[in-house]
Amino acid sequence: MADQAVRVPKCMSTQHPDNVTSPFFAENAELQGDDEIQEAYYAFSHLGCDEQMWDCEGKEVDAFVVKKLLTKYEAFFAETRLGRDAFITLRVPNPTVERTEAKVLLETLEGIPRSFDAAKLFYGDDVPPVFEVILPMADSAVSIDRIYTYYRDFVVGKQSKPFRDGGATIAEWIGEFHPSKINVIPLFETMEHMLGAHDVVREYLKDKDVEYQRVFLARSDPAMNYGQVSAVLVNKIALQRLYRLSQEMGVRLYPIVGVGSAPFRGNLRPDNVDGVIREYPSTHTFTIQSAFKYDNPPEQVREAVRRLRDRETGIPPEVDEERCLQVIEKYSAEYARQVETLAPLVNHLARSVPSRRKRKLHIGLFGYSRSMGATTLPRAIKFTAALYSIGLPPELLGLNALTREDIQFVNEAYVNFEDDLRDAVRYLNLDTGLVPEELSGKVKECPGIVPVDEEHKELTSHVAASVKQNGIEDLSEYVLRAASLRRFLG
Repeated sequence: MADQAVRVPKCMSTQHPDNVTSPFFAENAELQGDDEIQEAYYAFSHLGCDEQMWDCEGKEVDAFVVKKLLTKYEAFFAETRLGRDAFITLRVPNPTVERTEAKVLLETLEGIPRSFDAAKLFYGDDVPPVFEVILPMADSAVSIDRIYTYYRDFVVGKQSKPFRDGGATIAEWIGEFHPSKINVIPLFETMEHMLGAHDVVREYLKDKDVEYQRVFLARSDPAMNYGQVSAVLVNKIALQRLYRLSQEMGVRLYPIVGVGSAPFRGNLRPDNVDGVIREYPSTHTFTIQSAFKYDNPPEQVREAVRRLRDRETGIPPEVDEERCLQVIEKYSAEYARQVETLAPLVNHLARSVPSRRKRKLHIGLFGYSRSMGATTLPRAIKFTAALYSIGLPPELLGLNALTREDIQFVNEAYVNFEDDLRDAVRYLNLDTGLVPEELSGKVKECPGIVPVDEEHKELTSHVAASVKQNGIEDLSEYVLRAASLRRFLG
């Protein structure tokens, strides 16, 4: 697919369940089934997003999303062309990691030509409505190439095969298969693989004639696995290396960064769009997750999406990679130590964090069913929500490992470091007795401490008191009330 023929979208609506408020169209607090079809339409038609990630892993997926959108919202999609003005991008299981979901990948790829047929019937042309898939937990060029090759050789390739010598081909029997190939977007989620993303992409592209390639970098899982500062610095290094690769190969690379509303998960909120653009100027596409969409006034969301779509993609600011890695090493070690100490508390509280999507648990590294050494943890959203619910924003963990010189360097490399800390510290509650002692002193050094949200503090005090008394009450109401003040669950 040439870039001239296909506009590369900038605002990817996703199904991440970090919202407090359920959307008006949801039949239940947990979105499922046809709710997600309506969500895709709402993201396109009312919010102005130009892409919807369609998650085909970890839950029962609706494989007829294109047909249902075109049938149910005929007037809108007659004007807004799927595959040209609005994009459905499939997130598929990684068969290397998610063995029990592996064959869902094949079913999903087989559905792409069927979506093409539905769109051709609707529009009367040959523009494919779906032509890109996201591979999570990408770790090698081989893992990406297998999906690209399987689609080309086995999904589409089988059409030329005859049933027997001289007999009709499959294409003559049931029609041709289109599109002839797909784009595979690797999603890099661990520090090791994010830092090596440029090498993997170079290897993957060496035998392909493409004019552009999208590359997805995680932001939430690296924060949970290695801490907030590490997550930002690793993204900075990866974006810098991808930019250099683009220049070296003469292939346009379009980075995607997966940001949520909590500062810990990216701090992309409608009122902080400019800050996130400033932090990641070379990122072409940002994710618009559920809290962004549903926990803010719709007109504010629309304006923020418009700003994201109208911006020019820039170049990454230069960072000192060696110094970044030195800071990450000592900071992430202290962060991991503190998380291990807090793990029983986090796991206890995570049970009170309500679910917002009907989905099975992803499996895999520290974050699909997450574990750090012998410590298991919930997924990133529940992890973040649990800590905020006791007045301990996870953005503060590990900071005590940094010297003044380290902090000064982080301030230069991580543009919004102070702003993100201020946004988090508003929800700190030092009176619970649950904030690690080594952090309490460091917090007092945080730049420009802002007034604490007293209502949030009162709610987290109640949660903390119940936890300390080994209370068995359902804390979900307090968790939700505190989250509604923040405008994100976790």
